Amino acid sequence: MVAGEISFGRFRLNLERRELRRDNTQVRLGGRALDILCVLASAGGAIVTKDELMARVWAGVVVEENNIQVHISALRKALEEDGNGESWIVTVAGRGYRLLRPREPPAADDPGPARSLPVPDKPSLAVLPFLNLSGDPEQEYFADGMVEEITTALSRIHWLFVIARNSTFTYKGRAVDVKQIGRELGVRYVLEGSVRRGGNRVRITAQLIDAETGAHLWADRFDGSLEDVFDLQEKVAVSVAGVIEPALQTAEAARSADYPTADLTAYDLYLRAHAMYWSSARRIPEALCLAEQAIGRDPHYGLALAWAALCCNRLLIDGRSKDQEADRLKGIDYARRALQAARDDPGVLAIAAVVLAQFGEDLGAMMSLVDRALALNPSFAHGWFFSGQIRRWAGELDTAIAHGETALRLNPRGQTQWALYLIGSALVSSRRFEEAIPKLLASIQNDEGAAVAPYRWLVACYAHMGRLEEARATLARLRAISSVVIPDARNLRNPEHRELLLSGLRLATGETA
Repeated sequence: MVAGEISFGRFRLNLERRELRRDNTQVRLGGRALDILCVLASAGGAIVTKDELMARVWAGVVVEENNIQVHISALRKALEEDGNGESWIVTVAGRGYRLLRPREPPAADDPGPARSLPVPDKPSLAVLPFLNLSGDPEQEYFADGMVEEITTALSRIHWLFVIARNSTFTYKGRAVDVKQIGRELGVRYVLEGSVRRGGNRVRITAQLIDAETGAHLWADRFDGSLEDVFDLQEKVAVSVAGVIEPALQTAEAARSADYPTADLTAYDLYLRAHAMYWSSARRIPEALCLAEQAIGRDPHYGLALAWAALCCNRLLIDGRSKDQEADRLKGIDYARRALQAARDDPGVLAIAAVVLAQFGEDLGAMMSLVDRALALNPSFAHGWFFSGQIRRWAGELDTAIAHGETALRLNPRGQTQWALYLIGSALVSSRRFEEAIPKLLASIQNDEGAAVAPYRWLVACYAHMGRLEEARATLARLRAISSVVIPDARNLRNPEHRELLLSGLRLATGETA
């Protein structure tokens, strides 16, 4: 490549001569549009904020912000034969713009840094957050929902190891080389793309990249109406499966085509509830409200029923329920209805199993249910966490720890606090207090003080070790986020394990049995 020249697709931009060419033909651009392109190209794929563009392109000149949009539109028209330009210049909602550029292969003498995680023997994939090209930050949940559904569809392919969505979303909004992502997540392939939703139309673009070499293996675009959104998701999953494993083609992916609901508004409400549930434990009442609205539109919507049950469960665990008996009964009802609607949806099966186990159902039956979910989707990280929880409640502590470790491997950068909490609490029940403390501390480190259960186990652990000062300091933090310090621990079916937790909490609080 010529010094001072940047290539992307059929285009070459010479920064010194300020000249853009498509193949061998010069592309005529206005001066401001060319200035913007040079700034974006020089950023190496990173996001450039609107303020930075204003400062560098209109230095010392007072202009309206919509001037940027006018010139961005002109650039997109010049860079894309069909006039959209979305393949190259991307709007990152609420932040700015970035120019998509192919990754450069490493120099021959540069072996790159060592892998953080080993690559599995079978094909392995991470689905990165898709860019929201709708121009509306409120549509972020919709783009995120597309990734969730495509990840789930791919996870059902038994020969494919798929990293959990929560781990891949730690890269959202960041310009990170796919080879680095491959090393950090321990995967061979990366899928990235974008979603544009306008009116009743949806466009999904996706490209598959070899994370070891940076080579682009496949790219495609899928257009359709909102009524076809599930079909579009399936087409993306099937196409990726066909590229990764041509011998199997689409046989297994096609079996995952059962649509969750025919009501697109219910689906939209579910996506909002799902995003809200994970954003903060304090927003779970709002998430429950949205899930119940979805159920109101489609009473047989298994995913919405399952998430409503999970919300009721968390309200009780965290001590945030305003009517414990009503929420308990609702949670049981939603979980049982979810099972009736579930068919073979692994997410619904696993959530219903853990909620019903929490509320007193036979643990053996619930273990069988979550085992069925994991047989259907071996890459379901939260499923392994739910399975570990049920095993911990049953007193199978070694199995619980092993399942927590599997959840961490499948979701190494996402909602790790839950797997760490599972492992830490199982270690406390095993009286391995020294090993439990770092796990429990890590589980609450980045949780913004929202999850209650890990604090309870940490208080009990410190108390049983005789570290009462640390127990009481942790107890003060617990009381700041929940009015319920000593919980109803009947979900712990082993009396010794239940008493270990409760006696530790009583030691810290000074209460007696």
